[in-house]
Amino acid sequence: MIRVLLVIGPPGVGKTTVLTKIVNMLRQRGFNVSGMLSREVRENGVRVGFEIQDLASERRGRLAHINQQSGPQVGRYHVNLADLDAVGVHAIMDAVENCDIVAIDEVGPMELFSQKFKDAIETALKSSKTIVAVVHWKAKGRLINKMKTREDAEIFTVTSDNRDTLDRIIFEKINNAVA
Repeated sequence: MIRVLLVIGPPGVGKTTVLTKIVNMLRQRGFNVSGMLSREVRENGVRVGFEIQDLASERRGRLAHINQQSGPQVGRYHVNLADLDAVGVHAIMDAVENCDIVAIDEVGPMELFSQKFKDAIETALKSSKTIVAVVHWKAKGRLINKMKTREDAEIFTVTSDNRDTLDRIIFEKINNAVA
């Protein structure tokens, strides 16, 4: 049975939008789903960073920003490990303990700088909960390989051709597995 559903695709293709639609459909169906969501922060149409949001409390934090002075660097962004741990890790752990389905956006280079984040992903994978997670398309490493090669995992690639219908396909797989 599929329990770990991974959403991958190139930047800007709509992975977060697909995940958000899935979360909304699951909630409308009565499932208790929560976790963390990442969104771009734009100023004057230019991406300047990323924020994270706890889907249960709607608490937000800064994941990374071009004006942040400290933290690990990914491209032109510095990662805010304090907010990632306080908001993102907390959201994942809360979802593992209290929800039917754990949503994670995303497992990528920025997030993987946090050991607490990696530990939270491991905890989610060891649980019996259904997980739907966005995985950065170029992310590599032991944890990513572990996620992708699980017997109970399925990978869905978002493209410009399927991004408007993939959410319903993944929703049905989750609905059939959990119901």
